[in-house]
Amino acid sequence: MSTVERNDLLEWALYLAGMGWPIFPLAPGTKNRPMVKDWENRAHRDTDRIRRCWDTGRFNIAVATGPARLVVLDPDAPDGWDNLTAVAAERGGPLPTTYTVATPSGGRHLYYLAPAGTSLRNSQSAIAAHVDVRAAGGYAVGPGSVTDAGAYELLDDTDPVELPGWLVQACAERASTANSAPVQIRSATPTRYGAAALAGECERVRTAGPDTHNAVLSAAAYTIGRKVGADLIDHTTARTALIDAAGHMVTAGCACTDREITRVVDAGLTAGIRNPVARRQAA
Repeated sequence: MSTVERNDLLEWALYLAGMGWPIFPLAPGTKNRPMVKDWENRAHRDTDRIRRCWDTGRFNIAVATGPARLVVLDPDAPDGWDNLTAVAAERGGPLPTTYTVATPSGGRHLYYLAPAGTSLRNSQSAIAAHVDVRAAGGYAVGPGSVTDAGAYELLDDTDPVELPGWLVQACAERASTANSAPVQIRSATPTRYGAAALAGECERVRTAGPDTHNAVLSAAAYTIGRKVGADLIDHTTARTALIDAAGHMVTAGCACTDREITRVVDAGLTAGIRNPVARRQAA
């Protein structure tokens, strides 16, 4: 590996640290394999340490959003952006122009400053389906990073603006709902359609690769949540099956934990229950 090949990521790492954001390395070519334990507390902006680290390998770059006092919105393409725009219209938006990074999947990361006095945490599909929030407890893959799917590219280097009040409220309200006890609905015997749908989504979760764990599990929980909301699947049955199917994600090569898996499943189911499928469409 040549010095030139290494230095492009080194320069990005130094640039992001220069923005005032604590960073840490991810395994080369990945987006969810931190190279350090307790990364949220060990992320830093020390240029000498950054040079020593990135001089040894072509590491991707993670921005620790909590220590950086950032809130990064992550709408997946194509539905996430439409859903986020709908929330903006509902809440009286608009989405202000801010620092923006394009993701390999066609989505984007919108970087906002966390307003003073706020304490926002990660959420998956809580403010809207297919829209994740990276805040305290999370990180965003920085521009310049590369995976098999493509590169994270800087689209707009506008200095991050403060997260608008309507988005602060949406994040706080809906993340709180998603992280509380699962929404309870009346018990129902799973229909043949519902049982088949649950089996199919569980199989997707079981076979998800390390780089797609969060996206696949979140999408599966949301899809099944819509059927739970239509009384096609029992909530407890769905929740237990999805968590069991995701058990393989807790491995030495992945940052997933039992707690995170449960949180993603509960958030996805809750979001899906709010938007149930019509029974006539499911039949």
